[in-house]
Amino acid sequence: MPNPSRLPAPVLQNWAWQAEAVCREVGSEPFFDPVEEGRRDRKERDRQAKALCGSCPVVRACLHHALATQEPHGVWGGLTAQERRRLLPPTGKATPPSA
Repeated sequence: MPNPSRLPAPVLQNWAWQAEAVCREVGSEPFFDPVEEGRRDRKERDRQAKALCGSCPVVRACLHHALATQEPHGVWGGLTAQERRRLLPPTGKATPPSA
């Protein structure tokens, strides 16, 4: 579960990137796994989500947010939760990707 203390303050510039996100137009279904999803279905859903992320103008901001808040679910910034966990050092604090 994300730690709310890691969330940015409710200042518009911290969240404005979401208004430009491709996922706003398609909904959350491709990005989050349903209960009881099989491996093959998960891989295909992840592939589709990553393809959408690949065309998103705010993919870096999205990934930065997911790493900073240690978002434990879904595809964010073109990476699955498992892929994002691999980017976290043992301290649990992510180093955001450079621009």
